[in-house]
Amino acid sequence: MAEAAATAARAEIETELRTAHESEPKHILDADGYIFAAPENLAAIAGIMKDFYDRCYYPVLGRIEGRPYAQMVCAGSDGENAARQTARIATGWRLKEVQSPLIVCTHAQTPEAILAEKTISETDLARCRELGAAMGAGLAMGVF
Repeated sequence: MAEAAATAARAEIETELRTAHESEPKHILDADGYIFAAPENLAAIAGIMKDFYDRCYYPVLGRIEGRPYAQMVCAGSDGENAARQTARIATGWRLKEVQSPLIVCTHAQTPEAILAEKTISETDLARCRELGAAMGAGLAMGVF
């Protein structure tokens, strides 16, 4: 999902794709906009994404207000709570939501399905590309 969005954004603007683990406050400060992508685990954002927010929240607080963001959630059931968590963090950073959360539901409900590698449908990947293209175009045109 993140790769599809980044590839589409890259057609419009310089784009970096980083994992939550490798992202640091300087990367947030250097960016003009953000697409946050996270899996849902136990009806919440994945722990690695929470770690990213924990490490980066205060070092950039008060320094990125008004920048645009969008988000994508890969969920097993509904993804709404994970999306709410990211939206609350973005609100604290005073970011500007430029698109409603894109939630892709895999319907993984058994232990085997939850633990299995997920395959995202072409339809959902197209939605991810549309989100990335819209973010890239908006930044390139100065709309955000």
